[in-house]
Amino acid sequence: MTTLIESNEHKSLREAVAAFAKTHPHTTNAEDNTRLWQAAAKLGYIGVNLPEAYGGGGAGITELSLVLEELGAAGNPLLMMIVSPAICGTVIARFGTEEQKREWLPPLADGTRLMAFGITEPDAGSNSHRITTTARRDAATGDWILTGRKVFVSGVDIADATLIVGRTEDARTGKLKPCLFIVPRDAPGFERRAIDMELNAVERQFELTLDGVRLPADALVGDEDAGLLQLFAGLNPERVMTAAFGIGMGRYALSRALEYARERTVWKTPIGAHQAIAHPLAQAHIDLELARLMMQKAAHLYDAGDDVGAGEAANMAKYAAGEACVKAVDQAVHTLGGNGLTREFGLARLITASRVARIAPVSREMILNYVSHQTLGLPKSY
Repeated sequence: MTTLIESNEHKSLREAVAAFAKTHPHTTNAEDNTRLWQAAAKLGYIGVNLPEAYGGGGAGITELSLVLEELGAAGNPLLMMIVSPAICGTVIARFGTEEQKREWLPPLADGTRLMAFGITEPDAGSNSHRITTTARRDAATGDWILTGRKVFVSGVDIADATLIVGRTEDARTGKLKPCLFIVPRDAPGFERRAIDMELNAVERQFELTLDGVRLPADALVGDEDAGLLQLFAGLNPERVMTAAFGIGMGRYALSRALEYARERTVWKTPIGAHQAIAHPLAQAHIDLELARLMMQKAAHLYDAGDDVGAGEAANMAKYAAGEACVKAVDQAVHTLGGNGLTREFGLARLITASRVARIAPVSREMILNYVSHQTLGLPKSY
């Protein structure tokens, strides 16, 4: 029942975040975005999922996704919430050393530091098993040396470090396996280049080059033999949070369309009275609510420690939310007609932004592959 009916505590949190979000105008630049982030962190929203012992709220991805959804529903989705507290904070909290936890979790929770996440590569795309960024040990010093490239890494310019997914060679088997490293933004050999995006977002996307970046032994997060376990500990929350991002955006677009449909009058009747307008908006609302239910299920499973169950639900939630978001934005723009493409109403920018929930961090086709293979037991085509 917990995934169907929100507790009074969650309802109160949702109301508080919604009230907070409405007091902040839409952020259109990095400075406003930073102020919003810091204000949210001061109230405990950014680090709500991080352990209390390290300055967090002691809650989980359930609560963090709720925060992001409500911020998005007010028109201010904070993209870095998906990355800094959800992926990086979760991985460090679960697998980091005591020193890493003390260094990173308190500032991630209070908003004074951010961390980016780099996994996607130019030639790997959706196939994370083909990651070529390599990490090798310097036998003389014990240092790690990273070499490789990453693309579509969000917020590197505002992050104090990036959690990089590399691969180390297993001396026993000769196979390559993923490991995670904390790379400071000013590390020698660590270069970034902004990608020229048509996406209208405050957070910029970057291509990273790691040219023999030397890191101390304690830059490795967790056990180098853990591999995919640690990686998916961050990727499942990423999918849940991307669902929250999409649901919030869809709710915002729908709310603007509903305001317009109630007020815009043609032939002495509000256009919202006509079923051709009303029914598609109702369908958009239903789709968003259904996506939210799956998101809540995924978050609850993850917070309960069921990584396998959470993986399936998180992928389904991300798929459902991406589809619902795109449809809600499209219908909102269509409801406003020409006004839907003006800056005044602020919906046109969402046409591009809403695609993010479909494309990233994994495409809907790869999710369908996952469900086909893992849930339905069908053979792979690749």
